[in-house]
Amino acid sequence: MSEMKDEIILRGLKENNLKNIDLNIPKGKMIVFTGISGSGKSSVVFDTLATESRRQMTLNYPAYVRNQMPRYERPHADLMQNLSPVIVVEQRPIGGNSRSTVGTYMDIDPLIRLLFSRIGSPPIGSATDFSSQSSFGRCPECGGFGEVIAPDLNKIIDFNKSLREYAVRFKPLSPAGWQGRWMITGGLFDPDLPIKDYPEEKRELLIYGPPEGEKVFAPFHTKNGPQPHEWDGLLPRFKRLYINRDVSKLKEVSQDDVLAVSTHSLCPTCQGSGLNPKVLECKINGLNIAEYDYLEFPELLEELENIKDPMGESIARQAIPYVKQLVDMGLSYLSLSRKMGTLSGGEAQRVKIARHLGSSLNNITYIFDEPSAGLHSEEVDLLIQMLKRIKEQHNTVIVIEHNLSVMKVADEIIEMGPGAGVNGGEVVYQGKVEGLKNSPTAKALNHKLKINKSPRDIKGYFTIRRASNNNLKNVNVDIPKNVLVSVCGVSGSGKSSLLLEAFTQKYPESITVGQGGIGVSNRSTMATYMGIMDDIRAIFSKATGQPAGLFSFNSLGACPVCKGKGVLTPEIAFADPVTIPCEACGGTRYSDEALSYRYQDKNIVEILNLTIDEVIHYFKAPKILKRVHTLKEVGLGYLTLGQTTSSLSGGEIQRLKLASHLQKEGQIYLIDEPSLGLHAEDDEKLLNVFQKIVNRGNSVIIIEHNLDFLAASDWIIEMGPGGGKQGGQIIFEGTPEEMLTAETLTAKWLRRGISL
Repeated sequence: MSEMKDEIILRGLKENNLKNIDLNIPKGKMIVFTGISGSGKSSVVFDTLATESRRQMTLNYPAYVRNQMPRYERPHADLMQNLSPVIVVEQRPIGGNSRSTVGTYMDIDPLIRLLFSRIGSPPIGSATDFSSQSSFGRCPECGGFGEVIAPDLNKIIDFNKSLREYAVRFKPLSPAGWQGRWMITGGLFDPDLPIKDYPEEKRELLIYGPPEGEKVFAPFHTKNGPQPHEWDGLLPRFKRLYINRDVSKLKEVSQDDVLAVSTHSLCPTCQGSGLNPKVLECKINGLNIAEYDYLEFPELLEELENIKDPMGESIARQAIPYVKQLVDMGLSYLSLSRKMGTLSGGEAQRVKIARHLGSSLNNITYIFDEPSAGLHSEEVDLLIQMLKRIKEQHNTVIVIEHNLSVMKVADEIIEMGPGAGVNGGEVVYQGKVEGLKNSPTAKALNHKLKINKSPRDIKGYFTIRRASNNNLKNVNVDIPKNVLVSVCGVSGSGKSSLLLEAFTQKYPESITVGQGGIGVSNRSTMATYMGIMDDIRAIFSKATGQPAGLFSFNSLGACPVCKGKGVLTPEIAFADPVTIPCEACGGTRYSDEALSYRYQDKNIVEILNLTIDEVIHYFKAPKILKRVHTLKEVGLGYLTLGQTTSSLSGGEIQRLKLASHLQKEGQIYLIDEPSLGLHAEDDEKLLNVFQKIVNRGNSVIIIEHNLDFLAASDWIIEMGPGGGKQGGQIIFEGTPEEMLTAETLTAKWLRRGISL
């Protein structure tokens, strides 16, 4: 009997595009799920296995606790047996709370605060006093934020323009708002004279307000005629309204708008630590808690291991394993103070893994979503060691992965496919790596790198001089224009700092296609995202003589029963939430009336069910055809017009973003790790897209570890040599062929890729 328990049994899986499939997944092994984008990997691993495990776990709690927990629906499947508790380690960036740091996320901070409260001298009260969020510990000057924000005059005012020409660049104080209109009509200032030509005292009055102790009034025109209103000066007004108030509570202005016209500088009182100067006097072996926070991990380990006081030693011993995990994962360039929100997807994921490695639980199923994302080939080796360690602690490790090195060490591979979307959802292969034959993955495993032997001629450059963002060490670089450029290097070497910061500051017109999600609501579809839904409704309206709103499920055309949601969620106290397709509209979201009208012999739902590839035969409108064509170009032809954007994978979303930008020529595209979430077969499609974009006269610069992309580039720039303090320099620039003879880490892997 016991032998049957050693595998997870799944029968009749039908979630999303899964075609009623059966799977047995062995426990205590490392299983890699692979397959092209949209083939159904996430539907098995996340939407079925993880969801059901979590749902069953929550059933063990009493009803009143369950009401406070997230609710999971039972996945569409006939049978799901022998599941074990799951821990899911995703790529999604960790919550972007501006105060969340590596130290708080790893739970190391409380230990360090405890350490200082017990053995630091001169002694200070309790551990909480060492927090910038406690009333005693917080710096009186900056309120614990570590930064002082001050308005920057030259960003707020363009002295060459007049008030009417928007000399005040900050929107709420510009002519667009009531305050700006008041400045123009109040009679105190000449609205048509450039600010630089104002007499001295007028300029002072505009910027700083009247001298101490005096008041100046200007009429403010209201419905009831002019009312006298006190003028206090642009800067005092800006400070009062937008810096000293909680910006998140102001409707008309965002934090970013305020920061765009301000300078942030480290708070001089606490040197950026956010801590009260009294707290900073307390030291251990000559370092205060803020200095501890900024040490790179190897230095922090040295300090912790140097503590000899018995009480201190027992606290340090608890922190040391966590710090070691982070070093083992190739994150030795980080510090406790590093903000989680500034980590790349791959870095954040490794911090999450390190957090789980410290636990001593076993018989758990760990699910990793492309853990190699954002890792250099050199670092993938570290990752593989870690995955093996987790497995050795008697756990099941399930990995969704396209990285060939990770596949090669799996106990078993499950390939989904054969195609994507409607053409996927089946198990193409399950077994040992060696047994893979004639599938997209088999092809990828045997594939040799093709080095670009005839790179495009370089006619001009983007120049960056003395860039010092983050860890960049006064970098000077010439990046070729109108060719395909790849920027590579180990994690933390400065790739993002160079491109996403230094480059965009100098060339703000560049289009950045990042890894972040798109605002996804379950009512947003491919057609709405690409901006062609209105056109489709207009075509229906013209063909049928009905109002366009009748063809929207958010408007006149909504099914009266489910209000255009397509599903009903009956409130059942204490039971799992259930969403039932609405019987009235059959889940189509539309009313019978809306569905009774046709264009080209299809109603609106039948048109929305067409795939991008099929749409081309139904519409003549140039705008629709052009946009649909760009979706085909980025390899998304298999998705339907009505598919919700919330159901897309990470790789699909990035390609969708790319497609929405592709309408223009003469652009600079900065693309952050485009190979993320892509199977080798998709890589080729995307590379073709990049080559086409460049051929049309655009510049494409990508941050990438994927060797296929590097080999196909016209020019490669490698950052390094290490991460953090050890990085921030350019260690190679040249063609892929030149790289083959270079002595860098990436060059080593490029050479290996040809000889495979």
